[in-house]
Amino acid sequence: MSDLAELAARLCERLRSAGLAVGADRAARFARAVMLVSPQRTRELYLCALTTLTSSPADAQVLASVFATVFAAPEVGTAGAGAFSAGESTGPAREVRAPTAGSAVDRLATRDFATLEPPELALLRAAMSEFRLATPLRRSRRKRLSPGGRRADLRETLRVARRTGGEPVRLRRWVSREKPRKLVVLCDISGSMEPYARALLQLLVCAAGGARAEVFTFATRLTRLTRVLQRTPSAALADAGREAPDWSGGTKIGDSLGEFLDTHGARGMARGAVVVVLSDGWETGSPERLGREMARLSRLAYRIVWANPRTASPRFRPSTGGMAAAWPYCDAVVSAHRLDAIEDLLTAIAGCSGRD
Repeated sequence: MSDLAELAARLCERLRSAGLAVGADRAARFARAVMLVSPQRTRELYLCALTTLTSSPADAQVLASVFATVFAAPEVGTAGAGAFSAGESTGPAREVRAPTAGSAVDRLATRDFATLEPPELALLRAAMSEFRLATPLRRSRRKRLSPGGRRADLRETLRVARRTGGEPVRLRRWVSREKPRKLVVLCDISGSMEPYARALLQLLVCAAGGARAEVFTFATRLTRLTRVLQRTPSAALADAGREAPDWSGGTKIGDSLGEFLDTHGARGMARGAVVVVLSDGWETGSPERLGREMARLSRLAYRIVWANPRTASPRFRPSTGGMAAAWPYCDAVVSAHRLDAIEDLLTAIAGCSGRD
């Protein structure tokens, strides 16, 4: 594990398997700490993990056990909770090679996903874990008490009035709770889109909030991958390839979108949701069919975001049959073709303008 991304990802995966609550925020802090400290010894790496991944003596015990197993490092195997104050190595040290990963990630951040090899894409995991996929909020049917609420909660007012002899001294009010809108991702996995599809699927696995998304892939048929992607990045992407039999096949966007609407979307999944379509718009089916299905989707979804890596070119025009048919129904079109362009995608997903 000579690179930082693989180092942070593997250790955090082991800690989660051992029961330690290591979320995306802690994993990102650990990666940044290693980049700043540039540890040359196992003990230094362990202290970086101890500082950023634990919050109690119990957490430290888990870290010490897992770390000793992963690195076979006797000096941390018995550190446990006492390491919060000890900070001294009691055994031989080993060199850990990790300081060059930060510059590697910075270099890859400006390269098109289509030019990255799978090991290079894996390097971006730590960076992707710092992103947060957030959709606009919507009012739910549930309510909560609030002094500034417009509506009176008579039942709660009468219940509290028991304490004052039945006199409603204080009027209780409530407001509707808010919850994030659903996120639905439809990912084109045809030959021309394969590298971008892998990058977006990895983003959904790594980024905070990505696990809540409903994910489908399509080329010549529609495949639901939501459960498959609720795993570690490497395992999720491997399973995604097996689950989607038409990976790197042709593209029938209109047919696949129609299948989604018939089987899932019209039944509630797309209603009021933010729907992201990742595709370059090369439609081998009927563009007219795609236009009709996009019109159906626009009547259900709150917001439609189309991610097309071809739009990064200044010469791009929505002139292909599929893209031209879909364009009028998109609330935002972004490229999402490399890491430093992902922010545009996240901003489009979080946008507050949409259809209710």
